[in-house]
Amino acid sequence: MENASLIGLSAQIALGRELDVVANNVANLNTNGFKAYSSLFEEYLSPVARANNFIGPDRRVSYVQDRATMLDLSQGPLQRTGNPLDVAIDGDAFFAVQTPQGERYTRNGVFQIDATGQLVTSDGYVVLGDAGPIVFQADDHDISINAQGTVSVLSGQNTLDAARGKLRLMSFAQPQRLQSDGSNTFTAPADVQATPASEKVRVVQGAIEKSNVRGVVEMTRLIEVSRAYTTMASLLQSESDLRKSAIQSLSEVPT
Repeated sequence: MENASLIGLSAQIALGRELDVVANNVANLNTNGFKAYSSLFEEYLSPVARANNFIGPDRRVSYVQDRATMLDLSQGPLQRTGNPLDVAIDGDAFFAVQTPQGERYTRNGVFQIDATGQLVTSDGYVVLGDAGPIVFQADDHDISINAQGTVSVLSGQNTLDAARGKLRLMSFAQPQRLQSDGSNTFTAPADVQATPASEKVRVVQGAIEKSNVRGVVEMTRLIEVSRAYTTMASLLQSESDLRKSAIQSLSEVPT
């Protein structure tokens, strides 16, 4: 295959992957606590492919390579709901939850109480406190969660607050290395340790963090990537037609 076709193919592959990333962002525009992704590209200089009809450094043939996908951990907008079990994090931290696959981390603070009295996420994962799961009693009411994440209730006829635990808020020195694990949760690689969040992190009760995806920006990117892919397809088709025309012309027998 000629260098022009190889370069165009590498560009199409990269654009196709970027399209998947942008489409995933758009699909999660209204997902609570979702963090957007973006693609990183770099030039790859082939050590073998060369265009010797050019001079100097122009002889090297460079391809498009999608290097990585970057996680945007910027704070999403907070939306007041008034629900005492809705909790948002203001700062760089994550809620720790227990899933069938092990401990995971999320920014989605839409919580509820399951049939056993445990505080769980909307997906049914147990929300972890500093001393384990947070469990409520049947006669608990007036749930209060302060800025440090301490969960308090009034129980029965008591007029004094009773503590039910403290939300386990975790931070990471290298949060970009967190890996998406589905259901809007993240897992940490073995060499990335979770540490307790700093005192600057605050919890906001009665609010949820919305997705940090910027709808207008992502839709613009979606259009740009689609057009670039179509343009590259047209260029490759033109290159193919030119080669076909050249072969036909060279194969004609003079009369």
